[in-house]
Amino acid sequence: MTTAIIISLCILVLLAYLFDITASRTRIPSVILLLATGWLVRQGAEKFSVYLPDLSPILPVLGTVGLIMIVLEGSLELELNRSKGPMIRKSFILALIPLLVLAFGLSYVLQYFGEDRFKDNLVNTIPLCVISSAIAIPTARSLVKTNREVVVYESSFSDILGVLFFNFIALNAVINIQTFGIFILQILLIVLISFVSTIGLSFLLNRIEHHIKFVPIVMLVILIYAISKIYHLPGLIFIMVFGLFLGNLDELKHVKWIARLRPDELDAQVRVFKDLIAEGTFLVRISFFILFGFLIDTHELQNPNTLLWSVGIVAAIHVVRAIQLLITGLPMMPLVFIAPRGLISILLFLSIAPENRVPLVNDSLLIQVVVLSALMMMLGMMFSKRDKSDTENIVHNSHV
Repeated sequence: MTTAIIISLCILVLLAYLFDITASRTRIPSVILLLATGWLVRQGAEKFSVYLPDLSPILPVLGTVGLIMIVLEGSLELELNRSKGPMIRKSFILALIPLLVLAFGLSYVLQYFGEDRFKDNLVNTIPLCVISSAIAIPTARSLVKTNREVVVYESSFSDILGVLFFNFIALNAVINIQTFGIFILQILLIVLISFVSTIGLSFLLNRIEHHIKFVPIVMLVILIYAISKIYHLPGLIFIMVFGLFLGNLDELKHVKWIARLRPDELDAQVRVFKDLIAEGTFLVRISFFILFGFLIDTHELQNPNTLLWSVGIVAAIHVVRAIQLLITGLPMMPLVFIAPRGLISILLFLSIAPENRVPLVNDSLLIQVVVLSALMMMLGMMFSKRDKSDTENIVHNSHV
């Protein structure tokens, strides 16, 4: 039995690797194939009566670690300079406005058709309004550089803003001036923690002489995020600040106190650290989506009672996105199709307290929205154009 499990795991990882390296040519996002693989594994296990324990408790753990790794990997790759200012502002607006419009719009629709409190409707709809960086960032590798940066910034901002918005609504029974004051204080506190932690971790990264140095740094990053989550602080801000700092040392060398970190030596360590994060992110990400595919109930996927709602929600997502792209002046194709729901939506949905659940927003609706939004992204990628030189660079430097 042990040998069979090892062989199965190796085959699944190698299949996922094959999906990843062929995605740039087939234009099929690897997440679609990973979900299908997980679902097929479950069908095979049921057909041959293979007993498997309940794996659902593992999903939130893999999802949280995957979210940290994916946002860190994405922020390590981003360039931060004055020329990027307009693009960053547009990406932030592209993440914020649709999140608010969709969340409040869907909540009012649920209020019209249901009898639940508006606050509960809002808590349940927010997860459906957040772009999944876990799906968007890997898919963006096959885009031209400017579009790729927009997707990385936008999806990272969407994750951060979505978590902030969700926690603000879900954790406050009453929303008033005092609530907003505490919220602003939490933001300022995490910014301070991010600054201190980033400097400390950068110092350790450059000064640890033991042959094992990157695993402790990664564990400290996850630990800081987990502790901040206990106190309801937006830990993703720390992850993004840490990644942006390490990825932009060349832009910060002129700052006097940065010289104490020996940026030239640190830059060499960061290059190795990036490779490690890319490898780890790949493993965690494929594990999450294969497991999620495995846990998908076919009856929930085909549930006719929620299918019309799911199609309507996905349509609303892309209509709002198209309008926003026109307003911001960003290219319509293929960005209008890159608005997948996935890891962060699942994590937020699972964290909703039972007493705040809304019957209309259930497992079937979530699964259908995730799958339909991923299929829309696949169609967009298939019909998008790509610069040849950029494609060659992506294929050559693709991180798995």
